[in-house]
Amino acid sequence: MVLNNYRKEDKVLLAIDCIIFGFYQEELKILLVERDFEPAKGEWALIGGFLKNKENLDEAAARVLKNLTGLSNVYMEQVHCYSKLDRDPAERTISVAYFALINIAHHCKEILRENPIKWFDIKDVPELIFDHNAMVKDALLLLRNRASNKPVGFELLPEKFTMRQLQKLYEAILDTELDKRNFINKFNSFDLLNKLKEKDMSSSKKGAFLFEFDEEKYHKKVEKGFSFKI
Repeated sequence: MVLNNYRKEDKVLLAIDCIIFGFYQEELKILLVERDFEPAKGEWALIGGFLKNKENLDEAAARVLKNLTGLSNVYMEQVHCYSKLDRDPAERTISVAYFALINIAHHCKEILRENPIKWFDIKDVPELIFDHNAMVKDALLLLRNRASNKPVGFELLPEKFTMRQLQKLYEAILDTELDKRNFINKFNSFDLLNKLKEKDMSSSKKGAFLFEFDEEKYHKKVEKGFSFKI
């Protein structure tokens, strides 16, 4: 006979909430969903769900993201755990937040086609349900830290990008204006970008050369003690 030593303990729900960041038209974006059930029906919220018995937190976060967006194999990282007693008026619920980084230009149409979801500029995030605004704030701080110390920002860019796009991405993430010459010199010193023969002709007649991030070279440099620091 197997004894259930935990049968007298309180049971609580464990939710997963995903803060999904994207980058489009030189602005950092966040993907929100219009809630279609009570409580707070019709209000904007983060994309979320609940942990299943046969999955760990990372698996649950990946499932929640894929169920609503259809996306998988994207960069995700745990942000924080939220456990205030009254954070969800429906039932005692603890939430673990994750942030995800996706390339809007590649996925935007397929994500929005069949879902009640919308991209918002990070500076125009509406009032969200429960403590979701606090989650967004914490996720943004973590993203800024990671982007300053690891090349995670490239997850938000197309495979081929201009130096202007790269600079505007970092300015959007860090919420600060960067000197163009210093920024270019910094990345040239990293020796992590491959300059292509192709040009982006959308911004000027002369065009701007396209670049690719060399992930393999980055990992080899890290093995030798390389430090990525913006």
